[in-house]
Amino acid sequence: MEGLVLLLLLLLLYFLPTVVAAVRSKRNTAAIFVANLFLGWTVIGWIIALVWSLMYEEPK
Repeated sequence: MEGLVLLLLLLLLYFLPTVVAAVRSKRNTAAIFVANLFLGWTVIGWIIALVWSLMYEEPK
């Protein structure tokens, strides 16, 4: 059971940029998810996805 909780926490941390983008209702949430999924395992890819999800977006 403890292993499952740890796995879920690590997955949440891994996909944190995607979660942030979804909560902030970013228009490019799907693109952030794809970048996070395929490049998140590299530290620089994860940081780029996180910064992308936190960037200010002009309302339309």
